[in-house]
Amino acid sequence: MTKIVVAVKYVPDATADRTFSADNTVDRVGVDGLLSELDEYAVEQALQIVEAGDGDVTVLTVGPEQASDAVRKALQMGADAGVHVQDDAIHGSDAFATSLVLAEAIKKLDYDLVVFGMASTDAGMGVVPTLVAERLGLPAVTYANEITVDGDTVKIVRDGDVATQEIEATGKLVLSVTDQTGEARYPSFKGIMAAKKKDVQEWTLADLGIDAAAVGGDNAWTKVDSFTPRPPRTAGEIVTDEGDGGVKLVEFLASKKFV
Repeated sequence: MTKIVVAVKYVPDATADRTFSADNTVDRVGVDGLLSELDEYAVEQALQIVEAGDGDVTVLTVGPEQASDAVRKALQMGADAGVHVQDDAIHGSDAFATSLVLAEAIKKLDYDLVVFGMASTDAGMGVVPTLVAERLGLPAVTYANEITVDGDTVKIVRDGDVATQEIEATGKLVLSVTDQTGEARYPSFKGIMAAKKKDVQEWTLADLGIDAAAVGGDNAWTKVDSFTPRPPRTAGEIVTDEGDGGVKLVEFLASKKFV
């Protein structure tokens, strides 16, 4: 029986007007949010693994109250249970603090495999899986395009810059998957209804034994000092071709130092 924990993130909708809050952190409350698209691939792969054998999938997220929507989406897809770590002190945490919270939460769960998406669609760093693996003392098998699980052995195919790699690991490990692993399923009506009865635990930093001073914006290694909203788009320049359109185009490009 394979017990899998999938770490997912609640992110601002890429189609919405994303912005920062007054404290220069990403606004995750005043905008529409959703389960990170790249994390849907992680949920899908975890579900395929347990469907091919036996096991269960627990979804874990760290975030504000609205982050429960990300957990609920994964439960609708077919995950068995969820954990939502919510604590005001976490606000403003960087990747290092986030990895600490995730690792301590994972330690409280029964698992054989921890699965991540390749990156989040808001930050796009892609470092949290390996940071969590380091904190758990586990091998990290990352950026998998193809996955095969046989007992406690995981084999992946990963496309590097100059070669395609085949990697094998055994025992407990942290796995991250790319968006090349196959389309994630849509929640069915049956799955949506079933998700309402599934267990979602809510934990705080105290439940994880983490000092609030170890997380949050004041402990972050990097911060946004300031931001300026992108100016509205202006009308482009229209060139009337009177036989010299090519010349005018070159002159325009030269004035912008494109040629």
